[in-house]
Amino acid sequence: MTSQTHLAIDGYVDAIPAPGPRWGTATFDLIHSPADADRIAPDTPDTVYACTTGDPRIAHALLNEIQPGDLLRVTGTVAQPDDPTAPALLTVDAMEVLVAAPAPVLYDLVLERWGGYAAVFDADRDTVPVFTAAGAWVGEAANPDAILGLIHTYENGGDTR
Repeated sequence: MTSQTHLAIDGYVDAIPAPGPRWGTATFDLIHSPADADRIAPDTPDTVYACTTGDPRIAHALLNEIQPGDLLRVTGTVAQPDDPTAPALLTVDAMEVLVAAPAPVLYDLVLERWGGYAAVFDADRDTVPVFTAAGAWVGEAANPDAILGLIHTYENGGDTR
């Protein structure tokens, strides 16, 4: 390892942080973009920092609150490994969330239960298939607002098809 430097870096979380090798630790990658894009070559790459923390409070926040795309300011000690192609190693001792990434939007299927019934919401369809919790077909509601009416009809022996 070459010399170490204590500094603060602003960057985006690249992927979901992971638990570290010991209790109270966490690891994550931080992507730092050049600060003054007007003064550097357009093809200047971002810098990737392989981050780790041994502070249990920071590790807890990373593992429970931080998501990919969050903009963080981390402070710690950075060291460049002897291999110039390896990412710089940053040991984080302070962290601040500057901008939280938007909440992820689910585009896949979502299953929701009402007592002994389940409905399958699909972002690509307006209709909502409804089943009993045991898997028996109840019917297809024309829209989410019609689900309870469909269940009521099913429970009273009506035709739901």
